[in-house]
Amino acid sequence: MQFHHHGYVSGDPRVQPAAGRGLHRSAELPDETDVLIVGSGPAGMLLAAQLSQFPDVDVRLIERRVGRLELGQADGIQPRSVETFQAFGFAERIMAEAYNIGWMNFWAPDPADPVRIVRTMRTEDYALRMSEFPHLIVNQARVLDYFAEAAAQGPGRVVPDYGVEFLGLTVRDEGDFPVEARVRHLTGERAGEERTIRAKYVAGCDGARSRVRDAIGRVHVGEASAHAWGVMDVLVNTDFPDWRIKCAINSAAGNILHIPREGGYLSRMYIDLGAVAPDDDHRVRQTPIDEIIRRANAILHPYSIDVKEVAWHSVYEVGHRVTDGFDDVPAGAERAPRVFLTGDACHTHSAKAGQGMNVSMQDGFNLGWKLGHVLTGLAAPSLLSTYSAERRPVAQQLIDFDREWSALMARKPEEITDPQDLATHYLATAEFPSGFRTRYAPSVIVADGAHQELASGFPIGMRFASVEVARVADGNAVHLGHHARADGRWRIYAFADAPLPGAPSALDDFARWLASPVSPVSVHTPAGADVDAVFDVKVVYQQRYDEIELPLVPDVFRPSTGPLGLTDWEKVFAAAPSAWHDSDIFDERGLSRDGVVVVVRPDQYVAAVLPLTATDELARFFAAALLPR
Repeated sequence: MQFHHHGYVSGDPRVQPAAGRGLHRSAELPDETDVLIVGSGPAGMLLAAQLSQFPDVDVRLIERRVGRLELGQADGIQPRSVETFQAFGFAERIMAEAYNIGWMNFWAPDPADPVRIVRTMRTEDYALRMSEFPHLIVNQARVLDYFAEAAAQGPGRVVPDYGVEFLGLTVRDEGDFPVEARVRHLTGERAGEERTIRAKYVAGCDGARSRVRDAIGRVHVGEASAHAWGVMDVLVNTDFPDWRIKCAINSAAGNILHIPREGGYLSRMYIDLGAVAPDDDHRVRQTPIDEIIRRANAILHPYSIDVKEVAWHSVYEVGHRVTDGFDDVPAGAERAPRVFLTGDACHTHSAKAGQGMNVSMQDGFNLGWKLGHVLTGLAAPSLLSTYSAERRPVAQQLIDFDREWSALMARKPEEITDPQDLATHYLATAEFPSGFRTRYAPSVIVADGAHQELASGFPIGMRFASVEVARVADGNAVHLGHHARADGRWRIYAFADAPLPGAPSALDDFARWLASPVSPVSVHTPAGADVDAVFDVKVVYQQRYDEIELPLVPDVFRPSTGPLGLTDWEKVFAAAPSAWHDSDIFDERGLSRDGVVVVVRPDQYVAAVLPLTATDELARFFAAALLPR
């Protein structure tokens, strides 16, 4: 963590100084705002936290609840989400209170006595081999708390306006605030009052029954499955030996997905309630908790649970649906969008794959920096069209994955030909549920793969996979990707060719160009702003950290920033192993020893891979993505 660069800080460095709209933020909901976020779920709260990093953007978040969520339904946190938490500054804290899924065990009918279940396989969780971040279980309410804190402590000081209900909206063809949103106050002195808020943009983060979706005429496409599941968070006494391990349990009496939760005692159980009759008319949702517990005990035989407390329970029918569009632009229209849908408002599915909250957060991350760039004049409004283009295919992939996983989980014993195939499928498809399979197609913010061979381990369009390097200033081992915060900046990583600093090299030539008036840093950084306000430029040398002499490193990698003009010492790294790390990022990520530039978007996705000599290509890329200043 870096601080003090704007002057000495004696308090919590996570609380950034208020700026822009955050200096005099009104407690009253205004009549006009730049961005109106409807709903304080995972996508909405992350979006608020991201936009709080753009203090010149006025952001209001309305939520019909009168206060914070106390009991969230979602709880699975995939490694990609923890990686995102790192960018927002709270990964370590939430990891400390969460349950870490280290293993997954599989149970099936005992061949010698099929009415009994036996453990058939133990396997480490997929996160072990895919990421430095774990696979967690923690209440959604706590995730929202952390994002709310990040939003409130960002320069924009964004806080939810609770007790305000969204009623509908109209998009006009003219004016600075073309979206007219109708809302109703539910609490306080203004309870019952209806009013109109004019906004430049509206983000519908209001769940599966989204009124924003209805207001723009979007519809869910897909259908519900004829299968129901009961879910309960319970405190129990039990003789089941794997109570604190994630388990997929298949028995003659049905199926259970068992997930231990945070705190050491609480667990969640998804209990198979069987097929739903075509004429059921959702009556299965009235299944009493006693019946759900009875089913659980039948499936667990010869083991049992003695339920002491039910913290929460529900019954749901599996649905796999994706909205026909993620914004308000009609098919064939050329205009930029004004209204966006995120999370359950545009994709719904079963809960067992643990994807809903995770994919929703990536919706918000994708949209947030783009809105920030457009509203601050860094990018043209056309950038916002990439949101739907990028996120709708991801949602469809989620639906396809969830449909397959749900079908496997719902099988009867007689339908299983290989007792190991569920475990095999779980491991074989792990890249998707971990959050690492998303790959954005070429666009104005994703280059083609013409130079991909120079950095084979950083696939263009996929998230930047971090590796440990040595920070030259102090020799400490750090993850290169962890240095990047969710601050709306682009990252330019220059991986050096062989010569050391001070010797003629392609890296030195690139650095001189990057500091010149024609480089993207000069062309797209606002006048009077810090040199690293838009671009965070870093260099990684091939040698050991103690072979690098910092005074010889080009100045562009040692910028003077902040009101005091202090030198930033933390942009120069060394790849070769040292006493504190044994990896070499050049080897780990297939980086060319002739040097390579890797461009990473504000949401941590690789945007371009180029040779150090391809300065014209780099300039053209940013000229298409950003506006000149």
